[in-house]
Amino acid sequence: MPRATLAEVLQPALQQGYAVAGLVTLGWEDMRAFVAAAEAEGVPVILQAGPGCRSHTPLPVLGRMMGWLADEASVPVVMHLDHGYSFEECHMAIDCGFSSVMYDGSRKSLEQNIAETAAIAELAHAAGVSCEGEIGFVGYADGEESKGTDPAEAARFASETGVDAMAVSVGNVHLQQGVGGRLDEERIRAIQACTEVPLVIHGGSGVPADQRIELARTSSICKYNIGTELRMIFGEALRAAVNADPARFDRVALLSETHDPLVTATRTVLRSMGQVA
Repeated sequence: MPRATLAEVLQPALQQGYAVAGLVTLGWEDMRAFVAAAEAEGVPVILQAGPGCRSHTPLPVLGRMMGWLADEASVPVVMHLDHGYSFEECHMAIDCGFSSVMYDGSRKSLEQNIAETAAIAELAHAAGVSCEGEIGFVGYADGEESKGTDPAEAARFASETGVDAMAVSVGNVHLQQGVGGRLDEERIRAIQACTEVPLVIHGGSGVPADQRIELARTSSICKYNIGTELRMIFGEALRAAVNADPARFDRVALLSETHDPLVTATRTVLRSMGQVA
């Protein structure tokens, strides 16, 4: 199936009341499992190459791997650069075949964030690629604290940048290993009241499952980024494979045992997006 852009999968989600999973990848094994799970559920999926992934594997290689999976898949697959921190990095991702880029200027002033995100959105749209931006810093578990999104600033950001999706800070936290506090629904409703841009939740692993599906169906949240939740499943499966026989050393054999558990867990995540009954 042809590679999908972020806009192509999020606009139907916005109109029909569900969300699409942005699954954070670290390599071939999880990419392959994520696409297999999406095919089994019959839903689109967003493969995301974040900073950790890119520090391990160059963008041109990631583009080829993701591109092959997307082209062979029976469901729409978005190839997404997650947390791009420069114009050059986003430009490279587009050149490498990514169908979506996310520029993260959330640590910068509102004016600088708008100006830089708008430039990248213009670049992306000229190439037929989608662009996601972030307004309101989303913090990290045991790290930097979040700075909640101001609805008025979000309205200005969406209007002046032309982004296809907008990541917001509404009580969500990156790298949370367990279920955290519930998202701030009052802030979410205030943001969606002043913009029609699909909203994105980074740190979706910490969102309680019942709220995840409820907001997917009843709000403008159209994308949840899920990373830690599935990385933990991968780690558990790999640890079990290694510990089962300390004499084993073939990494292909060991890694192959992560596939089925990861597909099963990913299918559960995909069902929490509100599209699958």
